[in-house]
Amino acid sequence: MVQWSAAQAGRRDSPVVRYWNRFMGAERLGDRSLDDRSPAFRAAEADAPILLLHGWDDTVVPYDQSRIMAEALERAGRPYELVRLDGEDHWLSREATRQRMLNETVRFLETHNPPR
Repeated sequence: MVQWSAAQAGRRDSPVVRYWNRFMGAERLGDRSLDDRSPAFRAAEADAPILLLHGWDDTVVPYDQSRIMAEALERAGRPYELVRLDGEDHWLSREATRQRMLNETVRFLETHNPPR
């Protein structure tokens, strides 16, 4: 996320990058300890199936973030599903998409955590 923010802002010392570094607990710009906290770098530790729902048109968190996480889970041999919500933004602004998100969540839970 911090690297993406830097690329979007056009420089590593932008206010966006400084915010994310501070928010994530970095000691300084380029602090490699953030790698240790990255979910994608820790995918092998996942101990339950993971559902990734992401709006294709999200301008806050790029879709690539979910794709990167899905690829990391795949490499780690961990169960996951990635659901791309076409035409949707970060806030799930469309009613039809919110309904789909809820339906996908219920289906996922019933599949991976069925009622007894």
